[in-house]
Amino acid sequence: MNFDLQFGAHVAEALKNNTPIVALETTVVTHGMAYPSNLETALAMENAVKEAGACPATLGIVDGQVTVGLTEEQLKDFATSERGSIAKCSRRDFAPLLGKNQSGSLTVAGTMIVAAAAKIDIFATGGIGGVHRGHPFDVSADLTELGKTPVAVVCAGAKSILDLPLTLEVLETQGVPIVGYQTKNLPAFYTRDSGMALPHSVDNIAEAAATYTAWRDLGADSGLLFTNPVPEADALSNDEMETIIDQAIAEADANDIKGAAVTPFVLGKVVELSEGRSLKANIALLINNAKLAGEIAVAAKR
Repeated sequence: MNFDLQFGAHVAEALKNNTPIVALETTVVTHGMAYPSNLETALAMENAVKEAGACPATLGIVDGQVTVGLTEEQLKDFATSERGSIAKCSRRDFAPLLGKNQSGSLTVAGTMIVAAAAKIDIFATGGIGGVHRGHPFDVSADLTELGKTPVAVVCAGAKSILDLPLTLEVLETQGVPIVGYQTKNLPAFYTRDSGMALPHSVDNIAEAAATYTAWRDLGADSGLLFTNPVPEADALSNDEMETIIDQAIAEADANDIKGAAVTPFVLGKVVELSEGRSLKANIALLINNAKLAGEIAVAAKR
């Protein structure tokens, strides 16, 4: 896509100085958490990237302007906005939002698209979307975007509320390389190990950077997925999460919640049923992923 990009001053400076840049999303700010946790987490992710020696670029649409590197004030505006007043933006949403000069928070897919347009090829998020449990035709646009947009994504796997085996099948069909960071199995967002084997893994930053560099040098036309488990101190158990998720999904079905509304409803229920421990895990993995993305970007600096 061809955007009229507005670069934040810190990102413009990083581009001028050839400082590695890591893209960050904004959907977690407007839809993933409540204020002030959303703002605190977004700023902590930026700080984790900075501490690794890279420049954070949080991406969003501000009053119809695609912005690469939101200011702290803009992030606060997103974080304190009334829920639903800032739309989620994926591939299908850019033209309608830009045509009406509206603001938008970028999903994983939306962030990948803008990052690629800005020539930023690494991005940190929490968990990617996937195939919904019990609804195999409800497939996140994140998966198809990973199949056609060359941005490396650091995540804690797919959200564990999803059908993880089917999600892996779709990623395989899309030709997306999946690399576990210090894990041979797929992490499952709140939990460290889904039990599902990954085709590739790396043991340290040097190996991750070498993989990222090889992918970049190949001129790949698909994304690269690094899966980084939630820190052990903040992880929940698989058995507990399965019980919680099953109950949350059952409540979503009972309330006839469908489409884009499913994930935020279920995630909210998971926070409630886990008595806030899932939110603590979510924050920890977001910061951990931002740190890893920054370290990879710096180690692989051209």
